[in-house]
Amino acid sequence: MPLQLCALRCACILLVILPQVAWAQERTGTKPGFVLPPRSATILLIRPTISVGAQSTGGMFEPDADWTAQARENIAAALTLAQTRLGNQVIVADEPVGPAAQVMAEYRALFSVLADSVVRYQFFAGNRLPSKKRKGQFDWTMGPGVAEIARGTRADYALFVSNQDQFGSTGRKFLQVFAAMAYVSVKSGEHTGMGGLVDLRTGDLVWLNADMAMGGDVRTPEGAKKRVAQLLEGFPGSAMPASQTVK
Repeated sequence: MPLQLCALRCACILLVILPQVAWAQERTGTKPGFVLPPRSATILLIRPTISVGAQSTGGMFEPDADWTAQARENIAAALTLAQTRLGNQVIVADEPVGPAAQVMAEYRALFSVLADSVVRYQFFAGNRLPSKKRKGQFDWTMGPGVAEIARGTRADYALFVSNQDQFGSTGRKFLQVFAAMAYVSVKSGEHTGMGGLVDLRTGDLVWLNADMAMGGDVRTPEGAKKRVAQLLEGFPGSAMPASQTVK
């Protein structure tokens, strides 16, 4: 079978089993009327949710423990450096034990789900929910129960960070080449990140920055610095530059 015909058949299969969605690459949303003046609040930084691994030939995520450990260390160091530019007092949340640890894990997971919903159903116009179509609207919440994770800290807001990196495997890269021969686009590697600020009094998500095509290799210190700068672009009241805002 000619090589190009084989590639075409593979690409057609990919179109069926690996549908591609044209997500917006980078968007920022802010709750209408929300302003965070510098030196006016205390922000609780929650330990980031980080996963790093390989993207298999078929597009499946295969976690890598060593890469993830490197990324956690590098991103933690980069966040420490970035705190001085956030405009308000930042305190790092202690890692709880016992039942409190489960509560913290649940709210970290909830943030990831909520942020993903914002990207899918508000930032991406093609999927935008009817209730999210009004210009300037940004109405998302984790619920007032989130205040539990900040008990005893006197924090006003919680800063959540979620990050996932899938580095294209050799097989995935070969597949990308063959698919290109048939004029079909196949991604090799995915690098996504979300940073969000939550009002601990109400549970409302007051600011979110999401990037579906992030730069910087989080397995290296310099790459992690670049990643954190992107995650915190346009952070309210900070010296971080603003990114593209949701419309």
